[in-house]
Amino acid sequence: MIQQIPLKTIKGADASLADYAGKVVLVVNVASQCGLTPQYEGLEKLYRDYRDKGLVVAGFPANDFGAQEPGSNEEIATFCTTHFGVDFPMFEKIVVAGPEKHPLYAALIGAQPNARGEGTQFREKLVGYGITPNPEPEVLWNFEKFLIAKDGSVAARFAPSTAPDDAGLVAAIEAELAK
Repeated sequence: MIQQIPLKTIKGADASLADYAGKVVLVVNVASQCGLTPQYEGLEKLYRDYRDKGLVVAGFPANDFGAQEPGSNEEIATFCTTHFGVDFPMFEKIVVAGPEKHPLYAALIGAQPNARGEGTQFREKLVGYGITPNPEPEVLWNFEKFLIAKDGSVAARFAPSTAPDDAGLVAAIEAELAK
């Protein structure tokens, strides 16, 4: 079960998604030096707007895409707090794609192999930049989002280009919170 997979917080403490049992969790692989990095601001707003209703945003830094998260856990935490006022839970830097991917991401991808949103257009954009995108169902890029329901099931997956204030994402969060 996804909620039982051992994790570490960005400060090194033992954790798991079971710490948020009964809540809706938006898992996002994040990076500090990406064109999508400004999504941190929207993710923090989403967290502040919905945390009292039961939403947790969980950030998982990863350096898998264009080496856009080269820093240490301490540097990442400082960056997120200083630049975006991030208060949502952050976890240690992990691998989210390829053969060495963290068990959490293996489980997330296995449960929800297809992302909603403009994944095809984003994939084409990456190719235009000379980047060979990961094959499906792998995580495409930084800021891909997995929505975990209160019961621990994976309710939805959203492409990296899906903004935190996207109507479809917000509707999916609200639907899960209402259950």
